Amino acid sequence: MNLLDTDIIIEMIKEKKHRTGVVSPITLIEILRGIETEKRPKIKELLEQSFELLNIDNKIIETYCKLYQKLKGDGTALPDADLLIAASAIAYNLPLETKDAHFQRLKPIGLTLV
Repeated sequence: MNLLDTDIIIEMIKEKKHRTGVVSPITLIEILRGIETEKRPKIKELLEQSFELLNIDNKIIETYCKLYQKLKGDGTALPDADLLIAASAIAYNLPLETKDAHFQRLKPIGLTLV
């Protein structure tokens, strides 16, 4: 099973195609923040029913901190949201399905991309 990045979920919605996958709460937030307030609860419920939701736990937090320190030391930081998504994938050995090219930088430090 793959961890699906926000761009993949949005593409699935636009193309009206569904498949299974895992999503980070960060992805859920990124999608829901653009939804009208009155529609948000229903969309949230549909997303939670459609995908396995991976919660941010200590394993992900520790992985995030290691990635953050590494990237900061290299001077190649990523946005926190994307770094949390990558940390989730690495912590749980889930391939990340994304079209966002900046995740490529994390392949040498353990991120598997689809």
